[in-house]
Amino acid sequence: MRNVADLPLHGGHVPAWLAQRMRRLTRLVLVLAVEEYGTKGLLERLSDPVWFQAFNNVIGMDWDSSGSTTVTAGMIKDALWREELGVKAAGGKGKKSRATPEELRRIAELYDLDPEPYVRTSRLVAKVDTVALQTGYGLYHHVFFLDEEGNWAVVQQGMNERERMARRFHWFDAETFTLDPHKAISGLRREFALNTVSKEAKEYQKTLLDVVQEDPVKIERELESLKALAKGYRPLVYYKPRNVNEVSILRRYESLGRFELNKRALEFARELSVSNYEEFLLLKGLGPSTLRALSLVLELVYDVHPSWKDPVTHPPDPFKFTYAVGGKDRVPFPIDKPAYDELISFLEELVSRHPWERALVRNVTKITKNWKFPEEDKRAT
Repeated sequence: MRNVADLPLHGGHVPAWLAQRMRRLTRLVLVLAVEEYGTKGLLERLSDPVWFQAFNNVIGMDWDSSGSTTVTAGMIKDALWREELGVKAAGGKGKKSRATPEELRRIAELYDLDPEPYVRTSRLVAKVDTVALQTGYGLYHHVFFLDEEGNWAVVQQGMNERERMARRFHWFDAETFTLDPHKAISGLRREFALNTVSKEAKEYQKTLLDVVQEDPVKIERELESLKALAKGYRPLVYYKPRNVNEVSILRRYESLGRFELNKRALEFARELSVSNYEEFLLLKGLGPSTLRALSLVLELVYDVHPSWKDPVTHPPDPFKFTYAVGGKDRVPFPIDKPAYDELISFLEELVSRHPWERALVRNVTKITKNWKFPEEDKRAT
């Protein structure tokens, strides 16, 4: 089954004539969604990759572009700040993502919420998708949605510059951040991923917390022995018997990048006596390279393994929503400006109508529910 979107990295920008229409349509869809489902219902839908991608397709953005995340999330954030619907958004792409804590504090003040749990959550979900789950994608986009009741959702995206691909991570009101925490992940499935937040990694997390209480010098010595093994000769260390191929494990880690310890981060772990995996992930200086190094030591010295399963999800395909007004890059057809303007006018009229009149429209939409789009129309932009 195909993914919702392959999300190749695309450059360029949205032309002004289209961006203006996108903003108007985005606002109308959000108003109707909140009136129909409430703010929590909207957040649930934003954290659903099918609904999010369908939203992107309806407003005319490329169906298979990395911009389907950055542009759509940006349009939604802008509309939520212009309209008082009981939900706001913080963060964005690049430098805007670093403004997330400050913006979350502003939102929390508006809704009379304690901001610190959400600031911590923002940091933690970013750490999970850069450190705890490693698939070769570096985060460059992070948007945090927060409603007046304290419900939250996160849509963030990473890129693999070498492969020119992106991957989108969806979160919603997670009760745990360390055991299968994602609502969904959209992108191309990889053969393997260093996944330390899988339910299969419970023993791994427990052992790692024990190991980081040891002297960082000892851990570094074990890592250097393993590096020697990678260079082709066996170091003088005792290895437990196991049924795994050491060389293939080393190659697997090497494919993800360097593995170098940040000893200062490990010293912090000892000083603070970190007692759970969340606290460990939030340590200052803990990056992907350090966790790879620790994971390698755990696998080859302690015979404790993380999960190597890529948690990418494969939901249904919402490509048919591109037929609403067309696509920016002319797939399945160029943007139909008259149809786009007519759709905006219709929805503006719908927003002003009584709820019982909107029910008639919902019944009409059921006609298209099982419509199948022509497969030949779905081509890369």
